[in-house]
Amino acid sequence: MKLFAYDLSKEFKDLKAVDGVNLEFTPGIWGLLGPNGAGKTTLMRMLVGNIEPSKGKIMLDDVNIAELKGAYLDKIGYLPQQFGYDKNQSVEDFLHYIGSLKGIDKNLRNERISELLNQFNLLEVRKKKIDKLSGGMKRRVGICQAMLNT
Repeated sequence: MKLFAYDLSKEFKDLKAVDGVNLEFTPGIWGLLGPNGAGKTTLMRMLVGNIEPSKGKIMLDDVNIAELKGAYLDKIGYLPQQFGYDKNQSVEDFLHYIGSLKGIDKNLRNERISELLNQFNLLEVRKKKIDKLSGGMKRRVGICQAMLNT
């Protein structure tokens, strides 16, 4: 699986937020780093289909993501800098909730959540409320939710 961004640009009135970006994402974990105002959020919003590029195209394995619609989002995970959660939810409940929203079968979801909790050393805190976790542990929970369907 490969995700390509070809000559991606986005303009908002007088502001060119993203200008001619070319990227290739292969399976794995990727991050975007840059100063405030560099266009990272705008680029991600285009990559997940929340906004249309002014120019360029986004392709998943040679198919435009606009043609794939929801099937495209089943293949990727996204972790914004701040992710929302109910402060009263446990880690495990949150992951089940997100898995349900993503339409993951309950048996597969249980298996995947167990794998991720183990992989990210969160088994001991799986029943703990997310709000009570350290910042680093919250980030790991966020990574788990992004990886549930991958």
